[in-house]
Amino acid sequence: MEVRRKLLNSVDKCVDEALEGLVMSNGGLVLLRGHRVVLRADLKSIKGKVALLSGGGSGHEPAHAGYIGMGMLSGAVAGAVFASPPPGSVLAAILTLWKEGASGVLLIVKNYTGDRLNFGIALEQARSQGVQVEMVIVADDCAFAQPSKAGRRGLCGTVFIHKLAGALAENGWPLNEIVAQVNKATKNIGTLGVSLSPCSVPGCLPSFQLPPGEMELGLGIHGEPGIKRSKVASADEVVKTIINHMTDSSNKSHLSLKSGDEVVLCVNNLGALSCLEIAVVSKAAVHCLEERGVLVVRVMSGSFMTSLEMAGMSLSLMKVDEEILRLFDAKTTAPAWPNLSPTSVSERSLFMEPAEKPAAASDKYDEGSLSSVIRLVLESVCKILLQRQEELNALDRAAGDGDCGNTHALVANAIQEWLQTSRISGNLGQLLADLALLVQERMGGSSGALYCLFLSAAAPHLKQSADGAAWAKALHAGTEAMKRYGGAEPGDRTMLDALCPAVEELMKLSTAPPDGHMAILQAAVEKADLGAESTRSLTAKAGRASYIASEHLTQPDPGAVAVAAILKAVLHSLKGD
Repeated sequence: MEVRRKLLNSVDKCVDEALEGLVMSNGGLVLLRGHRVVLRADLKSIKGKVALLSGGGSGHEPAHAGYIGMGMLSGAVAGAVFASPPPGSVLAAILTLWKEGASGVLLIVKNYTGDRLNFGIALEQARSQGVQVEMVIVADDCAFAQPSKAGRRGLCGTVFIHKLAGALAENGWPLNEIVAQVNKATKNIGTLGVSLSPCSVPGCLPSFQLPPGEMELGLGIHGEPGIKRSKVASADEVVKTIINHMTDSSNKSHLSLKSGDEVVLCVNNLGALSCLEIAVVSKAAVHCLEERGVLVVRVMSGSFMTSLEMAGMSLSLMKVDEEILRLFDAKTTAPAWPNLSPTSVSERSLFMEPAEKPAAASDKYDEGSLSSVIRLVLESVCKILLQRQEELNALDRAAGDGDCGNTHALVANAIQEWLQTSRISGNLGQLLADLALLVQERMGGSSGALYCLFLSAAAPHLKQSADGAAWAKALHAGTEAMKRYGGAEPGDRTMLDALCPAVEELMKLSTAPPDGHMAILQAAVEKADLGAESTRSLTAKAGRASYIASEHLTQPDPGAVAVAAILKAVLHSLKGD
């Protein structure tokens, strides 16, 4: 089995370099020279207040140094990856905080033997030097129905304690009262996680094996064994399993939870789940809790206490009352604390109604003298696109995914349906706007988007008038919109190579007398045909065909061929052919 690759410089120096990187990118933090200790850069501001110190093994980032700042920790001590920090560094941090004028120092420690021992040694040594120092142990793990003598492990619920204790300290509470409040709060916190993969300490093999398609419930944050392995299930099922186990009264580690309770939920990414997955889990967890009658007042969703690259997540719940929630919402400058809204999740609507769509043409305009002509034109366009479906697909297979004909057939069928069920507006501007919406909803692909842009940009110019000058302005606006948003120009081997020469010819409509319009349209159709044929020898510079080598593109561009066919169909229907 291979050691997993990691983007590091050195296994030995990765913790020190990571701490330096954190401090470099956060102006409110500073390193204690000679130790893996991160402190607030503004330690003068803790004078006369209780200082908070936490820490533990590295590999759980952003815990613990990410929670240093006004309103949270004063400092954090880092050990090697997944290893408790040495007591000498803990002591150095305590003494630094004390000498900066703290009224006392509170150590917030996760319930792991190494952490308890090393922080305990430092505490005793600090007390012998006259420091007012206390320690609280966080043990929020809900995994084991019969915990061993070592007790419940300290997991992501520790972050809640950082926040509550930090708010109390910032408010000037004395050390003994903070300890009492925090110890009370720990009894109302529970955490349980699930993993879909192991993790590996830099330079080492994975910490455990998990066969593909299996997940493990109740792992520790260092990859310590959980309580059950099972097949990977849906997010809803996994969340339900976690919450059921966390709140099962037969489980001695359970968190007592009843209908009407208010909770803060933390959905914690253990390292390698995508943000999308965590968001899905967040939705599932809120729904699961609400189904039990539990009010979810806040949701933290993201990476708060990770386990290197473990693919998994944990759910932490903290029962709250008004006072605890006030402490939770208190301001902090800690870089890893989320910017949460102080609004209850369970008591707000998730949706707002969209703006009403504009009224359809049939509601605003009656059929006019042009309506019968328009119907013939549209029927002719649909007929030619359906006839040439396979030809366009074949042309597209050389340059794209072979669906150009299908895409045009989709919109042809949609227009045919629309013609059978709708009145045709006598207002050409409204007609083009209606067709733009139809294309947008039914055509799909980049062709659909481009046709929609053309029609949408052209429509306003035909709302008041439909004479030659109005048509010239409309067609020019449509092609300009396609160029502006699509990024292509004539010569790039796209539909514009047929459309732009035709529109250039049609611009003559602005000055030509009405009896000359058909001749201009005839010339425009010829220009479109020539433009489409010219794409045989062009190098594709836009669209999907631009990724294909030029020597493989010997047929005309299907989009340009389709445009030429549409214009030809318009001409023939108007001539009565």
